[in-house]
Amino acid sequence: MSRGFVKEDDQEEIPLVPPRADLPPGVTNYVTPSGMNELLAEKQKLIDERSNLTVTSDNERRIAVNHINAKLQLLENRIAEAKVVDLAEQPVNEIRFGATVTLKIPATNTVQTFQIVGVDEASVAKGKISFLSPLAKALINKKTGDHATLKLPREDRVFEILEIVYR
Repeated sequence: MSRGFVKEDDQEEIPLVPPRADLPPGVTNYVTPSGMNELLAEKQKLIDERSNLTVTSDNERRIAVNHINAKLQLLENRIAEAKVVDLAEQPVNEIRFGATVTLKIPATNTVQTFQIVGVDEASVAKGKISFLSPLAKALINKKTGDHATLKLPREDRVFEILEIVYR
């Protein structure tokens, strides 16, 4: 149909929704049990937000609902693809998905603790790193007392594994 026969205000706005954390194609979406709870809580929050919209204009309401629905669709796809990892089944003396690892950086004599989690759970501020991160990849399969090396552009950073806990 020619654009001459379409009213401009009949066009539905396509909602711009920021993408979720990157998960490369073919990579399993591992999540911790608490990570799955966070995803489900986020879903419920979006459903509640959609139910409690306070906009009065039909057009604004439609745009807001479309935006929430687009976010929900991305989230529901992520939940459907999620594989919850039972932390109790992980080897207690080896770093795997879900491990909370205490590391010492011998060069600076500092100690840091990180949990290896799914891409949607990752937050450095909360001490959670994605299992796809370079640091997590360097730590996987290591044991207490081992050293892991993270190759950086200007240096190699060495970490000593002090403790491995699953919680």
